[in-house]
Amino acid sequence: MNFIFVSPNFPVRYFKWVESLRARGINVLGIGDSPHYDLHPRLLAALNEYYYVWDMTSKEEMDKAVAYYQNKYGKIDFIESNNEWWLEEDARLRAKFGVDTGFHPEDMAHIKAKSQMKEFFRKGGAKTMRYLVVSGPEDKEKALQFIGEVGYPVFVKPDIGVGAGDSYSLKTKEDVDRFFEKKLPEPYIMEEFIDGRIVSFDGICDSKGDVVFCCTDHFPVPIDQVVNEGLDHVYFNIPFSKPMIDVDPVKFEKVGRSVVKAFGIKRRFFHIEFFVLNSDKPGFAKKDEFVALECNMRAPGGYTPDLIDYGSSVSVYDIYADVIAYDRCNVDLTLPKYIAVASHRKDSLKYRYSLDEVRAKYGYAIRMEGRYPAHIAAVMNDYYVFAVFDTIEQAKEFDAFVREKQTRLQESVLMPNPD
Repeated sequence: MNFIFVSPNFPVRYFKWVESLRARGINVLGIGDSPHYDLHPRLLAALNEYYYVWDMTSKEEMDKAVAYYQNKYGKIDFIESNNEWWLEEDARLRAKFGVDTGFHPEDMAHIKAKSQMKEFFRKGGAKTMRYLVVSGPEDKEKALQFIGEVGYPVFVKPDIGVGAGDSYSLKTKEDVDRFFEKKLPEPYIMEEFIDGRIVSFDGICDSKGDVVFCCTDHFPVPIDQVVNEGLDHVYFNIPFSKPMIDVDPVKFEKVGRSVVKAFGIKRRFFHIEFFVLNSDKPGFAKKDEFVALECNMRAPGGYTPDLIDYGSSVSVYDIYADVIAYDRCNVDLTLPKYIAVASHRKDSLKYRYSLDEVRAKYGYAIRMEGRYPAHIAAVMNDYYVFAVFDTIEQAKEFDAFVREKQTRLQESVLMPNPD
């Protein structure tokens, strides 16, 4: 079996996908825009071959790379990046080179545009927020009419986009005026504002769209707020066998599995986000109900796959490779489950306890820690500490210790005397 991995070097820990695929006898053929000397040693060791291209946005260069592999290794069975940015290019290459696994160009609209996702969420039994797609000043009156129906604030973000960039709230008429001062760089989706927490349904499904592994991630503070307000943050990975802190696990898993089917997701990782309401929204949903946000055809961002591994005592990299190689999961899913917590720090904030003090108190629970690369740190914060606990209460105590800030008195004691 020949598996072309597009951009296998980003994020850096993607070498683990390659290692698991290679361990199952799959030829893993990389295409990327990083020179060989910039690749992680484990990635280079795991790949059968790596083809360097100067510009991954060049269709000509990408076509040459795939054609080279096809001529050398024969039929290409998979072309995947596991990266939202390259979904359209992955689809184009599949269509051009006769790869019948994965999404094709005609599938792109409903898996890339947040506005077109709504229909598929509803087919899967999930509630969706009211919305409007806008492009610039010509849509201002429509937007004001929409706001008249749903009320302030409204939330705006690119209709096709990745992460929390260019996402913000419009709270007043003045905000709306500023937003519509000029033509937008791309279509934006304007949605009614939901006061809630994000909970995601994450997992891997087989060729029939049946989920073979799933779990949840819980974000007490939305990532867009973390980015826009310069906050540090925490999130939790919780297996379905553990008590949930903010959602009915039975209903949530049932809808999550149904949504996967509705979207036609097959033989891939998915990360599907929902809002859980903090309070009633009359005529729409009640407190603690969940409402669909967006569907991502990839693993959750940052190093979350590793956090999932710690929470469920598995390797999602191996589960994914099993599905690619055998269309089933051979990983033991009955091992102990934990609440896995990802606590984050920002270099710009001052904390009461040093990392050495965190390790001294919680070394038994810490599974992974380190600094994010700059491109991830811009969204995820600068430093992460992953740990596992039996209960959510223990996980919250750990996070409170990691992120407790210095008081003014402590700062004055710790700061050197200028004299």
